[in-house]
Amino acid sequence: CSRSAARKKTIELFRKVRLPDPEELVKKYPHQLSGGQKQRVMIAMAISCAPALLIADEPTTALDVTVQQNILQLLANLQAQTNMGLLFITHDLGLVRDFAHRVIVLYKGEIVESGPCQEVFSNPAHPYTKALLACRPILYKKGQVLPVVDDFLTSSSIAFPEKNGLQHRSPVNSANDQQVLLQINSLKVWYPKKTALFGKPLSFTKAVDELSLDIYKGEILGIVGESGCGKTSLGRALLQLVPITGGTVLLEGKNLTALPKKEWRDLRKQLQLVFQDPYGSLNPRRTIGEAIRETLAVHQPALPISRQIEKVTELLERVHLLPEHYNRYPHAFSGGQRQRIGIARALALEPRFIVFDESVSALDVSVQAQVLNLINELKAVYGFTAVFITHDLGVVQYISDRIVVMDRGKIVEIGDTEQVINNPSSPVTRRLLDALPGKGNFAR
Repeated sequence: CSRSAARKKTIELFRKVRLPDPEELVKKYPHQLSGGQKQRVMIAMAISCAPALLIADEPTTALDVTVQQNILQLLANLQAQTNMGLLFITHDLGLVRDFAHRVIVLYKGEIVESGPCQEVFSNPAHPYTKALLACRPILYKKGQVLPVVDDFLTSSSIAFPEKNGLQHRSPVNSANDQQVLLQINSLKVWYPKKTALFGKPLSFTKAVDELSLDIYKGEILGIVGESGCGKTSLGRALLQLVPITGGTVLLEGKNLTALPKKEWRDLRKQLQLVFQDPYGSLNPRRTIGEAIRETLAVHQPALPISRQIEKVTELLERVHLLPEHYNRYPHAFSGGQRQRIGIARALALEPRFIVFDESVSALDVSVQAQVLNLINELKAVYGFTAVFITHDLGVVQYISDRIVVMDRGKIVEIGDTEQVINNPSSPVTRRLLDALPGKGNFAR
């Protein structure tokens, strides 16, 4: 196959997977594409040799619900057109319900249940299947303790939440008498898109554009939106981790965007971040105990090392890990355990404000439930304020007091969680809700 023939075939494949402007897209590098576009390119690569079987391993995990819906509709169409077999691996049960003809449930390397999707989902026989279906946050209200898989494997008395609600915990007052902790005024985060000869920007990507928002003491504020809407840039701007083009961020009246370096260093301990990737956010060459202690060593150097170690072991126990885990390396832990370690590291300095950036998106439903329960539990102990960034509306509905919906760098809707979910006013919010998995939105 000549170079020109390969290029022509590539453009045809890009058209087949509905990539926009394939003649131009073929010239671009991966970092210039959105998450959904990258996934379509991967699908084009996979179908280039007309396979009899396509294995899709968590193909939509990091994508927002609307992009997710588009990708799965594309896979369904390709499968119907080519009659190829499709093995779809996922931890999202809503996607399985919508997308698959048959389902196999694996537990500890063995098939514990299989059958037509509707049959398995309507009448699950194995406790593990029942657990996976019942652990979804969207089934519960804020303040309820989410069940986990072990609850079902060790007890036969637990029923589905629709039939037998779990014990309520007292929900947190969302606005804490409307005391403002963080005030954002006309915030702008613009990234240069094109530059002139000497580096002067000619155009910008407006990740956050003239955004104003108050964040109240003691609340968990959920931020949702489609990929590229600016939610992660906003979260990082609040912590001064990306350059701010304009506007101000005030912490109880103190302008974070104009602080001297020394004063900002002292203040940084009050503002922390829990990263999205539990596998990439820990140094593989440091034990998890030392990774957490490093935070104390930097910000509290006067604290004796023995006390630092003691405090780290206390934090490990607080996030339901063991003191002996101190000397183990990240590779020895599961994704959920690594995320707990990340939370322990963020809590080491007892911050007043934490940004959770897609902190449960890479976890299966049961592990996700454990981490969400832990966040609620720790919030009751430490009393921190939080921003919870996610593309999962089921999670944000469960964990948040208020919800902000973003689109193209701006807020298009904000309100109490129940109000936004049950009576959305913005077309963007309605589009996100309509694309939620489990609603049968795929045309097979």
